[in-house]
Amino acid sequence: MDNISIARLLDETASLLEIDAADPFRIRSYRRAAEAVEQQTTQIATLADDPKQLLAIPGIGKGMVVNIQALLTTGTLPLREELLQKYKPTMLELLRLPGMGPKTVALVWSSCQVCDIDGLEAAAKAGHLTKLPRMGEKFVTKLLKGIEDHRKNSSRFRIDKAQQHADTISDLIRAFPGIDEITPAGSLRRGRETVGDIDLLVTGPACEPDVVSAAIEHVAALPLIDKLLAKGQNKVSFTLRNNLQVDVRLLPRASYGAALQYFTGSKMHNVALRQRAIKRGLTLNEYALLRVEDNVIIAAASEADIYNALALDYVPPELRENSGELEAAAAHTLPHLITRADIRGDLHMHTNATDGRDTIRQMAEAALARGLTYIAITDHSKNLAMTNGLDDKRALAHIKGILKVDAEMEGKIRVLPGIEVDILADGALDLDDSTLAQMDIVVASVHSHFNQPIEEMTERVLRALENPHVRILGHPTGRKVLSREGYAINIDLIIKRAAELGVAVEHNANPARSDLNDLNLRIAKQFGCKIVVDTDAHSTEELDQIRYGITQLRRAWLTPADILNTEPTAEAFLKNLRPKP
Repeated sequence: MDNISIARLLDETASLLEIDAADPFRIRSYRRAAEAVEQQTTQIATLADDPKQLLAIPGIGKGMVVNIQALLTTGTLPLREELLQKYKPTMLELLRLPGMGPKTVALVWSSCQVCDIDGLEAAAKAGHLTKLPRMGEKFVTKLLKGIEDHRKNSSRFRIDKAQQHADTISDLIRAFPGIDEITPAGSLRRGRETVGDIDLLVTGPACEPDVVSAAIEHVAALPLIDKLLAKGQNKVSFTLRNNLQVDVRLLPRASYGAALQYFTGSKMHNVALRQRAIKRGLTLNEYALLRVEDNVIIAAASEADIYNALALDYVPPELRENSGELEAAAAHTLPHLITRADIRGDLHMHTNATDGRDTIRQMAEAALARGLTYIAITDHSKNLAMTNGLDDKRALAHIKGILKVDAEMEGKIRVLPGIEVDILADGALDLDDSTLAQMDIVVASVHSHFNQPIEEMTERVLRALENPHVRILGHPTGRKVLSREGYAINIDLIIKRAAELGVAVEHNANPARSDLNDLNLRIAKQFGCKIVVDTDAHSTEELDQIRYGITQLRRAWLTPADILNTEPTAEAFLKNLRPKP
C-alpha cells in the first residue's frame, strides 16, 4: 500500500469520527497522521517493521503506529470498518456544505437515510428537512444555495492551497540532479484567487532532450501521486489525493521563456499577443517567437525577450488578463506594481486575548523579523462571543498591554492600540465611543446578520462609516473564497462614501477572504479611496499571508503610492488616515 492510499484511509477515518461526534483530539490525531504520511518521500510500507522510524515522523504517535501497521497488514482499519457499518462514505462530502456539521449530517442520515448530496438536495426540495430540529425554511434555502455553489466550485482550489501543493511537488522534483528552475504557470502564476489545476515548468541540464527520460521517470514516481494520467517525452500529468490535477513539463533552457509565456496565459492575453506577432510577420507558440518567412527564431529563452521583440515592455504575469495591459506595454505606461518589500505596516491582527494564538509581544517580534516598522493589535469586540471578544472594560485594559509592549520594543517597531469592532445589525458599533477614542486604529467589520437585504446592509455599513472613530473598513464584502459569497451590499456606494469620509477600505490578505477582490480594488482607486492591505493574522505564521494580498493588489494594477501602509513610519501612516475626532 502506497503513502497516498494510507493517507486517504486515515483522513476518511477522521471524517467518519467527526460525523460520529468523537473526541476532537482523536480526530486531529488521524488528520495529522494523514498529512504526515502524504508528505513523506519514503514509502511508509518500507518502515513498518521498525516502529522507531515511524515514531520519528512528526504527527505519528505510538497509537498511530499500530494503526498504520494494521493498515499495511489488512488493507483497512477496524475503526474505519466499524464506522462504515454505521455510516456511508458518501456522507463525508456533506460536511463541505454550509450548515452541515457532523451532528447535522448524522441527523439527516438517521432521520431521512440521506447519505449523499443528490439525496440531500431531493430531501430539501421535498420538504423533509424542515421537519427536523433547527432546520427551517431559511436553513433549507441556504443549504440549496450551498449545494449549487459546491457543484460550481468543487473543481477549484484556493490559491494558497494550490501554492502549498506546488511548493511540495517542486521540492520533490528538485531531488533529481540537474534541475535548475521550477516555475508555476497558468492561473497560479497570474495570481487568480482560485485555480483549477497546477502547471509546473521545469528546466536544467536534466531536461535537455538527450537525457530527459530519467527525469521524467523521477517525476512519474513521486510518492504523492494518486493517479498517473499520462507520461510522455517531456510531460507528466497526475492527480493528487484531493483530485487536483498537476501537469509537469520538463523543458530545455533554450525554449523555457516561450513555454513560460504560453502556459502562463491567460488565453485571451495570448490570443492578443499572437495577433500582434502576426501583424509583424511573426508567429508565436510555446517553443519560440519565429519569423514566418524563414522560420528563424527571434526570441525563446526569456519572456522579456519575447515581449521586447514585439515592441512591448515586459508584462507582469498578474496583469495578463487582456484588460489593457498590452496597450499599456506598447505605450510604456504599465504601472510600477507594488511588491511585498513596499509594505511597512500591518494594521489588522489578533492575539490570544481573543481568538488569536500568540501574545502581543510575539506578534510584534514576528512582524519586526519580517521587516515591518509598525503594526496595530486589533482584537475582536464582544459581539463576536465565539472569539472571546473584548467588552469596554477588557478593551481598555488591553490598550495598556499593547502600550507596554510598544515601550518594550524601544522604537524598533511601533505597536499601535486598536480594535476590530463589530458593526451591529443596525449599523451601531459594538463598543462605546469613549473606548474607541482611546484606539489609534479602529477597524469596523461585519461578522453577523449576513442575510440582510441589500438596502438594509448598505445602510448598516454606511451608518458605521459615519462614526468618526472608524478609520478602516474591514473585509468590506464579507465573502469567504469558495465557501461563502459576500453579503448583498452596494459596494460602489460604500467605497464612494468611504472616500468622501477619508475612511480606508481594507484588502484582507487572508486567502480565505481576499476581500476586497481585485476588481473592487480598481474601483476603490478610481474613487480615490484610501486602501490598506492587512493580514488579519491570528498567529505569527499568518503574517506571511501578506504575499497573497500583494498578488491581488498587483492584479488590480496598484502601485506603492496607492496603498497607505507603504508609509515608512507609523506617524506618516496615521497622518494619511481619517483624523481622530
